[in-house]
Amino acid sequence: MKNRSITVHGTEVTITTRHEQDYIALTDMVKNFDGGSALIEQWLKNKDTVLFLGVWEQINNPDFNSPEFEGIKNKAGHNSFYLSAKKWIDATGAIGLHAKAGRYGGTYAHRDIAFEFGSWLSPEFKLYLIKEFQRLKDEEARTTSLEWSFQRTLAKVNYRIHADAIKEHLIPQKLTQTQTSTAYASEADLLNVALFGMTAAQWRQANPKEPGNMRDAATLEQLVVLSNMESINAVLIHQGLAASERLVQLNAIAMTQMRSLVGLGTVKLLGEAPK
Repeated sequence: MKNRSITVHGTEVTITTRHEQDYIALTDMVKNFDGGSALIEQWLKNKDTVLFLGVWEQINNPDFNSPEFEGIKNKAGHNSFYLSAKKWIDATGAIGLHAKAGRYGGTYAHRDIAFEFGSWLSPEFKLYLIKEFQRLKDEEARTTSLEWSFQRTLAKVNYRIHADAIKEHLIPQKLTQTQTSTAYASEADLLNVALFGMTAAQWRQANPKEPGNMRDAATLEQLVVLSNMESINAVLIHQGLAASERLVQLNAIAMTQMRSLVGLGTVKLLGEAPK
């Protein structure tokens, strides 16, 4: 995700994504405080800060170097004690802080740690920080929900085109309603296997506690590809291709489009389609 920013009590604060978590720029947070960036190191040399950082890492970081942390903890609070974000990261393998170079350079912290730093700076600033951060997350959640709903709706519209092609070319007029439903399900599962690598029944068996169906659990990228595949399969049906031939083509299309959407390069997303 790209860097975003929020305005906290008149200060623009950058938020970036690291380890799939939100990290807030401590360097931005101190812009309008006397002392500026020096406040970060002043906060880090505080014994309570070191204890908090250590506990956070022990909870969230399986690779945290606890013996090194013990050494730092024993020195914290002494007049000669000094600790920078880089020194902390290099010594302990910490992931809660991040020293970043470049255009958006500076010291970043996981949101839990950034809120703690905000308390140390100013309780008022912390409350504004939490309020603006939550506003941003609510806005992002609404946007994601709208995008997902749009793609789910688009997939349903394309399903009608897909279903009409099945009815016109694959379902003889004398089939019973049950047989017709089976034909539709078979074609739906052809798309499921091409994209998800399993049928709807196999997904339900593998995910008995999940509500809804496999398409309700799909990512936005998968729904985009599914929508495209329904239209493509309708064309292939009109061309008279057998199900086995269409499955091979659709699987290849699904892998190509998913790689483009999620930027996975040559990573193979699905097994080869059955022949």
